[in-house]
Amino acid sequence: MSTVIVSTGRANMVHSADNEQGLSFQVHDHNWKPVDFEGITLMLRPAADTENVGEPSEPRRQGWSNASKRRCYRR
Repeated sequence: MSTVIVSTGRANMVHSADNEQGLSFQVHDHNWKPVDFEGITLMLRPAADTENVGEPSEPRRQGWSNASKRRCYRR
């Protein structure tokens, strides 16, 4: 039923089920996968590309945050 509605898109659906966890997962054209981990179904998210692991996407800005500056001005 859900594949007819979604057709060319992708979807993760969580619905109630008559099992120990009380819910079930259905995945359509998505890279996340439901996996059984010691009796609990979890969603496995694939790892990010490994060439930039641990590096921030933007360089950190130096100085105080805008919120911190506003707090100082209020005093």
